[in-house]
Amino acid sequence: MPVFLSRMIRASRLDPALYEEVEADSGAFRQAVAVVVLSSIAAGIGVVQKAGASGILAGALSALISWLVWSYIIFIIGGRLLPEPQTSTDYGELLRTIGFASAPGLIRVLGVIPGFAGFIFLLASIWMVAAMVVGVRQALDYKSTLRAVAVCVAGWIVQAVILGIILYFAGRM
Repeated sequence: MPVFLSRMIRASRLDPALYEEVEADSGAFRQAVAVVVLSSIAAGIGVVQKAGASGILAGALSALISWLVWSYIIFIIGGRLLPEPQTSTDYGELLRTIGFASAPGLIRVLGVIPGFAGFIFLLASIWMVAAMVVGVRQALDYKSTLRAVAVCVAGWIVQAVILGIILYFAGRM
């Protein structure tokens, strides 16, 4: 099995060793980008009946931007503001682990099944958050899963506030 496919499967299985592996492998950056793009394309296909084909490209672009912003917010909160004594990380490590945490999102392609899109997207979201917690815990060398959950929640809140501000001012223009 090719390494890339194996890594996506292991990421979806929430394998902590995979997240340690991609954290340490600076060459896995392109693979992490590919996972984010494939996951967003799967989401676009899953809602193509409602959003149309142009939603796929817009979704892929917004997913890449969100991934970059989210990873940086997690880097600041988890790596600088709330580190554990053993925490040692850089932004690239978080980009790679959080990128691979998007792997479970590939199931969103099944949203094309009539009547199942809502369930599939909810399942994918929960699964991706769980993968992100594992990835953040490994990338930030946390001993506590609860701390990783708290950092992910705090990062989500900060990102939501930033998005809200952007949308507010975009609507005022």
